[in-house]
Order: sequence, then structure tokens, then C-alpha cells
Amino acid sequence: MRVSTAQFYFQNSQQLSNKQSDVNDQIGYLSSGKRILTAKDDAVSFGTLSGYKDGLMNIEKYQRNITQAENRNSLQETSFANAEGLMQELKTLFIQANNGTLSNEDLAALGKLAGNSQAQLLDIANSKDETGGYIFAGFQIDAEPFALQPDKSVNYMGDSGVREVQIAKNVAVATNQPGDAAFQKVPNSIGDFSPNYVTNTSGLSVTKAVIADPSMYDDITNPPDFTFDFSAPNNLTVTDGNGTVVYPNSPYTAGQTIAFGGVEVQISGNPLPLDQFTLTPEEDISIFETIKSAIDWMNAGSPPGGDVQRGVDYGSILTQLDKSLNHMTSRRTDAGVRLKLVENQDSNHLDRELNLAKGQSNLEDIDFAKAVATFEQSQVALQAAQQTFVQIKDLSLFNYI
Repeated sequence: MRVSTAQFYFQNSQQLSNKQSDVNDQIGYLSSGKRILTAKDDAVSFGTLSGYKDGLMNIEKYQRNITQAENRNSLQETSFANAEGLMQELKTLFIQANNGTLSNEDLAALGKLAGNSQAQLLDIANSKDETGGYIFAGFQIDAEPFALQPDKSVNYMGDSGVREVQIAKNVAVATNQPGDAAFQKVPNSIGDFSPNYVTNTSGLSVTKAVIADPSMYDDITNPPDFTFDFSAPNNLTVTDGNGTVVYPNSPYTAGQTIAFGGVEVQISGNPLPLDQFTLTPEEDISIFETIKSAIDWMNAGSPPGGDVQRGVDYGSILTQLDKSLNHMTSRRTDAGVRLKLVENQDSNHLDRELNLAKGQSNLEDIDFAKAVATFEQSQVALQAAQQTFVQIKDLSLFNYI
């Protein structure tokens, strides 16, 4: 078969190009330390490697979210721990204030100390994270969530938004506790209503006021506030906000449960004729409202000869302070539970990351000794092809005449 000069050059050029490509491939393997750089190196293994890499990328994304969740929940856990300490200090001050030997000046001094603790708690409630966002503002992270009013009450300006991040395929964790849940929605110690004592000669106190049967409770037909009137001889009448009698005039026995329209009420003490109190719906009581009540109680001082109602108020405030302290502990526990979830998931990711990285390494890492030998063989083959081409390309039949 005759071989033209053009065909000879084409075939040898292709051969040289292929061998140069082999050398370049071996250089790429050696420089990267990988035996699979493109799908042509090993199509099946390349697809498996893509799965390993996707898995590792997902873990990296989840670990970034885990870091964020850990930072935010750690900050909130610390904030709740500090708030817990302040609430304990306030409770101690309040108990200390219930001492008949203290003067009104002494009580005012304790009230001032309690006011300082209230200010510190407000600072905690307005804490910021590392990005400058308010951690207890819900979704409204750019605006200060709690505002002190002229009357020393505190208003919440945030919302109830809970932000979450994904820390695994099917696992999300909250990164915040909104301010209303954290500081505003403390369960009322007596239930669903709060009492206002209009006349309290006997020193009675409401210990329970709940909506026991929601199906029977109709605040449209019988709207609160509910007024409790005691008359001689120990009779009780209850009227709703419209003045409609919901509990007809009946003898009252100390300790009995007063039930009407799905509501159940219990009181302690022995009411006297003309004693009167009202019940206003209030399922939750703000921590700041309870602290304000405690400070107001201390600043009011103790009247000469004592005050029956002052003793009742003290007991109610102290009980609600306990509720507030327990609420802070509960909020702190919630943050701790989230941190534990994050820790466990991070550990799972580290184990999976190790397994994926090992599988990836076993599949794509080169055997350097073998790779060097293959590279040298490719170099020798390229050099031989180059020398052969140089020797043959100048040959002519006239050389053999």
C-alpha cells in the first residue's frame, strides 16, 4: 500500500499529539495528587465522586448553619442565665422589704436597688448579636424591641417571629426566642384572670381563677370584668361586665369553688360583708409588669398600723416573681435543648464527613509510585515517537540508489 507524504505527516502528528496528551495527563495527576480529574479518566468513579463531593458540600453548608445556631442560642442561653440571676436578686430584695421594722426610707432604698435590677434586665432584653441585630426582637431585628415608658412600664415593640436554620436534611433549629415569649408571656400564677380588690376588709385573696370549661365560657353574652360582692351573712353574688348576674346570691363557705359559665374561682380567707373584688382576663403577665408592681409596693411604704391589702398584694407579687423566675429558667432550658440538638447534629456531620472524605480519598487519590512510573513510561514513549519521526521524515528512495 502506498503512503503519501501528507498521510505520513498526519498519522505521525496524531501519534505525537496523543502521546503528548498522555504525558500532560500524567503531569496533571501528579500535580493534583488525584487519579480522576475528568469523566474520561473513569466515568463510573467520576459519578461516584460527584456524590461524595455533593455530600461534603452539603455538610459544609450545614456546618455554617450550625455555627450560626450555636452562636445565637449560646448568646440567648447566657442572656437568660443573667436574667435568672437578676430575678433571684429582685426576689431577695422583695422578701427583705417585707419587714415591719423597716422605715419608708429603707423601703425606698430597696426600691431603688430593684429599679437598678430592672434597668439591667431591660438591657438584657435589648441585647444584640454579632451582626448588630436585636436577639429578642423576633423578625424586627433592626429596631430595639423593649421600650421603657414614662410610668416605668415596658412595652414590647417586636413581633413573635422565630427564625430557623437547616442543620441537616430533615432537621431545622430555631436561632432565637422572640421577646414576647421570653419576657412578656409569663403564665399568670392564679390562672386566666387577675383580681382587683375594691374593698378587702377581711384580707381575702384569689388563689385560682381559670376557664375550666372553654365550651361553657361565653365572653360575648357574659363579658368580663366579673364583680364579686359579699353581703351578710356571708352571701356572694357575681355579675358580669353588663351587670348581669352570673352567680346568684348564695351562701359562701370558706374554701369552696365558685363556678359559673365555665369559670372556676377559689379564694383564701373568710370574706366579710361589703368585701368586693373584680376579675379581669389576664392569662399572661409580663416580667417587667411584675417587677414594676414589686417596686411600686416598696416605694409605697407601709402605713401606720399596717394594711391588710398590702399583705395580700405582697403575697400575689411574690408568687408571680416566682413564676417569672421559673419562666427564665424554662427559657434558658429551651436554649440549652437547642444547643444540645446542634451539638449532636454537628457530631453526626463530623462522622459522616470523615466517612465521605475517606471514600473520596480511596477512590480518587493516586498511588504516587505507580503514577511516577506511568509518567516516565509516557515520557519515554513520547521521546521515542519524536526521534522516529525526525529520522524518517527526511528519508527518500534516492538515499538507497
